[in-house]
Amino acid sequence: MNVFFESIGCRLNQSEIEKLAHQFRADGYTIVKTLAEADLIVINTCAVTNAAASDSRQKIRQAARVGHAKIAATGCWVTLEPSRVSEMEQVKWVVPNLEKDNLAAIVLGKNFTDYDLEPMTRDPLPGTPTRTRAFVKVQDGCDNHCTFCVTRLARGAGRSVNIHSVLSDVRGYVMGGAKEVVLSGAHLGSWGKDLTPRLHLSHLVDAILADTDVERLRLSSLEPWALDESLCRLLLNPRVCSHLHLPLQSGCAETLKRMARNTTPNDFAHRIQKARSYAPDMAITTDLIVGFPGETEDEFESSLDFVRSMEFAGGHVFSYSVRPGTAAARMKSQVKGDVVRHRSQQMRVDLEKSARDYRRGFLGCEAIVLWEATDRRGPQGWCLHGLTDTYIRVEAYFGQLLRNQMSKVRLVGLTENGMSGKLLESPSEWEDLKSDVLSQQGEINKCQ
Repeated sequence: MNVFFESIGCRLNQSEIEKLAHQFRADGYTIVKTLAEADLIVINTCAVTNAAASDSRQKIRQAARVGHAKIAATGCWVTLEPSRVSEMEQVKWVVPNLEKDNLAAIVLGKNFTDYDLEPMTRDPLPGTPTRTRAFVKVQDGCDNHCTFCVTRLARGAGRSVNIHSVLSDVRGYVMGGAKEVVLSGAHLGSWGKDLTPRLHLSHLVDAILADTDVERLRLSSLEPWALDESLCRLLLNPRVCSHLHLPLQSGCAETLKRMARNTTPNDFAHRIQKARSYAPDMAITTDLIVGFPGETEDEFESSLDFVRSMEFAGGHVFSYSVRPGTAAARMKSQVKGDVVRHRSQQMRVDLEKSARDYRRGFLGCEAIVLWEATDRRGPQGWCLHGLTDTYIRVEAYFGQLLRNQMSKVRLVGLTENGMSGKLLESPSEWEDLKSDVLSQQGEINKCQ
């Protein structure tokens, strides 16, 4: 039997689909590259924006047009509009988020334990972007009440995955060859608050560093108010990536109040300053929303000025999207579309400039790159693409096709979305040097 997987949206969705794929593989299914090859199609949907919900519907319709495959639909959009999904052609299973972890059992009629599963190799799912990083779901749900967001409605209350299960997943990925593991959650920073005894995300990271051999550990999106001294301290460990993604959403205090965000620009700036005191060259990326209801021109300019002052290493700009069921959808003073588009463009220009300035500071420096893919071969060899621990996308030419390997690289130029580099040693030499280099990674990733 053949199965095709499709995932729309966030890293949490990707971590869930990879876990499901692992379970279907264990039951003897072959994962295929195209819809036409599939007997079963599993689609993990998203609803964070109108565009994401529309994309989710389109993916299900495309799958149905294949004609013969049965569809199992899950995810946020499915959870919010289950009746609409159940009426779509070829959809046999409608699995809300609270039952998603049991999707394989529901479809296959079989429960899975860790003992049933082989180590999770870093072979990318066919049809998905090639990636060597492993995404591990450690938390789900959210207890915040941000007025623009449907996550709480779609995923329910915050829930933590216990340490034993997380360690099992991380060890499985490491045994399968993963060099980097990314911890993912709907509200990652709340991990442990619902456990008995109550724990903190730093306890989980400490356990992973102590009890697994993962070479590089990265935290996915953290709400800024979750960034405290204990998490900043972890940045001193060379195995923890020097990168934090902290969604700001707006740099204007008045807008943040209407969003019901548990932060202010001053608080955000203070936490960033604290983090940079531990890791001065750390990459801080963010998410921003423009055109939120009631956003005046002065509020937008205030947000823009604050973003400029933060020297972000990159991020995403979203035009406000009305989500049914949220408080913001009922607010007056919705901003006109042409105004939103203009502000979005302005914010993107400034954020992209900030990202270029951040990368420019690494010209001539050395960094460790985890190679993920290649897209062409030329006279200089293969054009390799990978990531530094500071989340800089690097391309370099080399005579061998490298994937899921780490190399020491000198960063020699700027590209449109990253940097170009030159390998400083062969992969075999890197393996000999790796233990010494990793112990000094904090020095390698910056120019003295």
